[in-house]
Parts: sequence; C-alpha cells; structure tokens
Amino acid sequence: MTRLGDSVQRARALLAQDLSADSTVRRLLEETASRRYLELTDLSAKEQAELIASRTVEVLPSVAVLAERIETARGEGRGLHVKLGIDPTAVDVHLGHAVPIIVLSRFQRMGHDVTLIIGDITAKIGDPSGRSTERPPLTDEDIARNLAGYRDQVRPFFDFGRGETEVPPAGGWGTVRFRHNSEWLAGVALPRLIGILAQVPASALLQREDFRTRLEGGHGLTMSELIYPVAMAIDSAEIDADVELGGVDQLLNMQMGRRVMEIYGQVPQMIVAMPLIEGTDGSGAKMSKSQGNYIGLRASAEEVFGKVMSVPDRLMEPYLRAWTEWTDAEIELAAARLADGALHPMDLKRVLAGEVVTALHGVDAAMAAREEFEAQFSRRRFGEVATLPEVELAEHGGEGIAAVLTKILGFTPSASAARRLAKQGGLRLVLEPDGGEQTAFVLPEAEALRPLGEVVAERLAEAPAPGPVGVYLKAGRKLAAVRGGAPAS
Repeated sequence: MTRLGDSVQRARALLAQDLSADSTVRRLLEETASRRYLELTDLSAKEQAELIASRTVEVLPSVAVLAERIETARGEGRGLHVKLGIDPTAVDVHLGHAVPIIVLSRFQRMGHDVTLIIGDITAKIGDPSGRSTERPPLTDEDIARNLAGYRDQVRPFFDFGRGETEVPPAGGWGTVRFRHNSEWLAGVALPRLIGILAQVPASALLQREDFRTRLEGGHGLTMSELIYPVAMAIDSAEIDADVELGGVDQLLNMQMGRRVMEIYGQVPQMIVAMPLIEGTDGSGAKMSKSQGNYIGLRASAEEVFGKVMSVPDRLMEPYLRAWTEWTDAEIELAAARLADGALHPMDLKRVLAGEVVTALHGVDAAMAAREEFEAQFSRRRFGEVATLPEVELAEHGGEGIAAVLTKILGFTPSASAARRLAKQGGLRLVLEPDGGEQTAFVLPEAEALRPLGEVVAERLAEAPAPGPVGVYLKAGRKLAAVRGGAPAS
C-alpha cells in the first residue's frame, strides 16, 4: 500500500467515530495535516494523474495523457515541469488564491519540478480576464510591495524550503523555483514579438467573451490587453513547461500557451484548470476582497474558524476539496454519514474549520479556536473563553456604547455602523452568573448612544444574581468582557 493509502486508512477509521469528540478530531487533524509533507512518489503515474484531476475543473488534453506524460518523464529519469503564473497585484492573499498552490505542492511531492512565474512584466499590463475596464498599470514599487508578503502568506500551503535548489532534495521531492518573467520578456525585441504575433490570429484573441462584451458595450480595449495572453504564453515557451496550472478563468490564456509553444517548435503544455471558490457569504459570487466574502491567509485562528463556521452547509464539500488533503473516498464517507444521520452537519463543519485553521496555524491553534468557538456559540459559557478583549468600566464606563465599540474595541468601523448593528438587533449585553443561565438583553439603537456604565448598572438591577456575574458586550459575532460592572468569577 502507498504512503497516502496508509494515511487514508487511518483517517477513515477516525471519520467513522464520534466527530463531536475533541480527542478524535485532534487525531484526525494531526493525520491529515501530516499529508502536507507526505511524499507521493510511490503513487503510480495513473494514480498521480487521478489525484491531480480530482481537484480540477478540466485537464487538457485529458487525464490519460497526463498519466502518459508522467510515465514518459519517469522513464527519462525526471519529473514534469509544472508552471504557475502569479501577477503580484495585491498585498493580501486569501484562501481563494491558495487553491492552485495546494495542487502545485502535490505536484512537487510527487517528484515533479515546479516553477512559480512572478509576472513583474505582465502585471504592468494587467490580466484583462473578466474585467469591464482596463486595470491601472502597476509601478515597480507596487509590484515589489505586493510580492514581499506573498511568499510568507502562501508558505503554510507550500514547502518552499524543501526544493529551492538546482538539485532535487533527498526524499524524492521535486524542485521549486521562483522566476520573474522580466528575465526574458524585458529582452524580447520588436522583430521577435512581431514574428510571434504574426502567427496568432486576431480572432483567437477576440473570441474571448469578456473582450466581446466590452466592445459591444462601448468600453475601451487596448492593444496591451490583447497582447497580455501572448506575453503570458511566452513564459511557458521560455521555460519549456510540461504543465500549466491556473484558475478556470485563465483557460484561454493557458490555451494560448499551447499555441505559442508550437510556434517555438515545442511540445504544447498540458493544462490543469482549477475551480474558482465561492465566497463565505453564500451568494454564489467567487471569493474576493472586493465582495468582502473572503478568508485572508493572515487572519487569526479564531477569525478563520468563525468565518468557516458561518458558511452555508452546502459549501462544506467544495471547501473540503479546495483546502484540505482529504481524498474523495474520505469526503464520500463523511457525506454518507451526513445522509444517514450518523454525523451532524455542525460536527463536520467544526472539523472543516479545524482543517483550515490547521493549514494556516497548526493543530494546537485549531483546537484552541475550536474550544473558544464552542464556549462562545455552543456551550454558551463565555467565562470559559481563554482570551477575550476587555473594556474597563472604571476607564470607559462614561463613554457611549457606540464609541466603545468603535474606538476602544474596534468591533465596528464607525459609531453609525454600531447604531445600524443595534437597529438590526445585533447588539447585546449578556449577564452570565457563576453556575447559572445567561441572560441576554438586546440593546436598541437608542441604547447604543448611552454610556456603557449606565446601561450595565440598569441591566444588573433588572436581573440580580446571588453570586458573581460575568458581564459581556456582544456585537454581531464579536464578544468582549466588561470588567468592573459586578463581582465576576
């Protein structure tokens, strides 16, 4: 049996157990987390191709051809050369960006050589895919700033240190390299570029739906945007890629890579097109910062856990496929247990949240976030939460609640936002007697403007308790302890 097969066998045994038990969940997270560093060279060429294909939208020309190319490369004593292009267009990276990175890491662990192309030249043009207007060009300073944090942010999903050498490291892993496409694009002379463009029909570029839509709508379309797919394709030819990996929205750009490689007299690359992941709001829109439906790779363990727990149940399966090392067999087992009522959806979602936190912060952080989430939203004992932001009444009791939420706790961006939250019923004062049941007071909009100390005193008078009482201010899903309002446990 392969190393992955052994791991799957152990994980399936855990998945058949009670997934509400912390001890079982910890063992499962430890098992699946270890796969991120599991060498996969003992998989056959067919098994490697099928494992890659299981997380893709499309493999071109086919999965069978990918298996054949893996087998041929093995016979030549090498791995495939796999390319992923990255335009450094943003400072922060979110989990949507991590999807191809995770599959790329599997290629490396299978013994294939990986190159991440940093598009420092193409970023100045801007990828026109799906855009209704031309993107403002980036400066060298923009690119340097955006690229600086990219590597550290994706590091949890990709073991850069294992293979960033000219010689593959011990253990069978492939190499991983960063290249900037300015290395070759900056030196492309005009006659050479014209020679390539002369063999690319304009119809191949204008067939793009986004280009046609813009032209029909009277929007501008610049020559630089038309050249972008060709420039990206030259990257594939210059490094002689065997496989290009990218989002399905990049499919036409990657197909241009096949065309330009033929112009270069090379064997056209294969294409592995990855899905675009739906955002956390369940609206159907893809995950993006502009939609506000994303999970940032720099987010805290508690924030990541909470955001995953807030998604609709229907997103659990695509999220398991996108960000975990679970195999199809394991996902199918969990789905079968859900269908027959042997597994509660909330228990599976807690496992999913733990998987995502584990990838970014480790198992210990995942279990701590799980414990805090359960204390806040399941067991409802806020006093059990290990770390909570605090506000002291002695210092801030005279300030309005909206001001406290905005200036002291940073829970809302403005006082008006705090009032809107109260108007929507999302602002609460919670009293938690030691050993007794909580009492939650919904604070109306008018209360949001009153001094915090006055409101706390009035609510304590309405619900007197014989012993110590914990006082908590809850704004949406955010929670803070109020100190100094009553003797607390």
